[in-house]
Amino acid sequence: MKSFMNKPCLLFLFVIYFLAPVQTFASDEPNKGFWGRFAQRIEASALLESEVAFGIGLHKKQKLEIMFQPELEIELPLGLDLTAIGRIRTEAFDKLEPVTIHQNEVSPVSRRAFVGDRTDFELREFYIEATIGRTFLTLGKQQIVWGKADGLKVLDLVNPQDFREFILDDFDDSRIPLWAVNAEIPIAEVVLQLIWIPEQTYHDLPEPESPYAFTAPRFRPTPPLDVAVNVRPVERPGNFFTDSDFGVRLSTFWHGWDLTLNYLYHYYDIPVLFQELSILSGAPQITVTPRYERSHLVGGTFSNAFGSLTVRGELGYSFDRFHLTESLPVSNGVAKTDEFAYVLGFDWFGISETFLSVQIFQNYVTKDKPRMIRNRVDTNTSFLIQREFMNDRWMTEVLWLQNFNEGDGLVRPKVSYEFLSNVKLWAGVDIFYGSNKGLFGQFDGNDRIVLGMEWGL
Repeated sequence: MKSFMNKPCLLFLFVIYFLAPVQTFASDEPNKGFWGRFAQRIEASALLESEVAFGIGLHKKQKLEIMFQPELEIELPLGLDLTAIGRIRTEAFDKLEPVTIHQNEVSPVSRRAFVGDRTDFELREFYIEATIGRTFLTLGKQQIVWGKADGLKVLDLVNPQDFREFILDDFDDSRIPLWAVNAEIPIAEVVLQLIWIPEQTYHDLPEPESPYAFTAPRFRPTPPLDVAVNVRPVERPGNFFTDSDFGVRLSTFWHGWDLTLNYLYHYYDIPVLFQELSILSGAPQITVTPRYERSHLVGGTFSNAFGSLTVRGELGYSFDRFHLTESLPVSNGVAKTDEFAYVLGFDWFGISETFLSVQIFQNYVTKDKPRMIRNRVDTNTSFLIQREFMNDRWMTEVLWLQNFNEGDGLVRPKVSYEFLSNVKLWAGVDIFYGSNKGLFGQFDGNDRIVLGMEWGL
């Protein structure tokens, strides 16, 4: 198994496990044994999940996955709390990641370790929580969630995402935790959140041979016929401090409204594909240089409940974004412009045991650059209905995502059954449709049936 940065964390756990009870707990509980004192300050749990997906279209066997996720919470001296979450995942079909996994987008301190080609180990989260005065501090590998949108993201860009299953996986599972410093400081009626992320990890994008590799023109340039293409290695940021991400958020409650104001200085998590046309030995050649570029994100969120109706939304303005164009000789195949995005959502609980949600997403490019591949205004909507039966043991739901520019979308009906209080079964269908130029339509051949089981231990 490959060596990885998680070993120091495991060593740290080992030291705490044996020394912390001796140093701090013996004095306050002298009558209890060594393991008894320690056991009162440790809480262990685990989740065992299995899911199988059979393709209806091109990819007949997509996955047969078993995942074991242990979690450990320990009360440490000085009022500190340690949380460690691991994940062991094995795949029988080996279709989602059918080629050698390079993990070039992921920092060495967060990469998975593999046993063979189908089993990987990962330290998902590892952080210490502390209260210093009125400041709540979280140090370590963690998820930092901004935004209130479901299905698609506007402000939830602090952590990158694993796209091995596009957006079909739960965000909690597909979001890549990062090593970070996260401080929340109450100031009068406002909470100030300060974030520092020194780790350079970005979206984990599928390899070209994978079923969910991005192929739409807005993500992947199409070279002219009979033109050779040379793709260089990705130019990654590498300085510990100057290439860090920094974030600030102000949150408050005002006249029934939950409000936040957000700022994130970060590298955008998809590399820009700069292209250069040249003549080599009398023949044209395109050299592609992928490079991560900085961006400033300014935005905010709002939500309020009006009886059985909740109104929520988020806004985000990004500076210095890059989009592919068809004008290669002039602009290196990309256009630089700012971008404004928002989501407006309505959640309704007016029918017993039923939940309805409608969202409108729009993304607007501030400058209409010549021959830019994406539309200047991109519009998506989502519709979600959930209904529970038999004392909440059965749940049925349908999620529908629709893009209005390309006419493509995704429909996800699902039914789940709570067999026991800690055991849940589910079955569903993921159906893509539309043009292969669209965000969803590019996966039109990936329709699938999904069966799953979750067991809390």
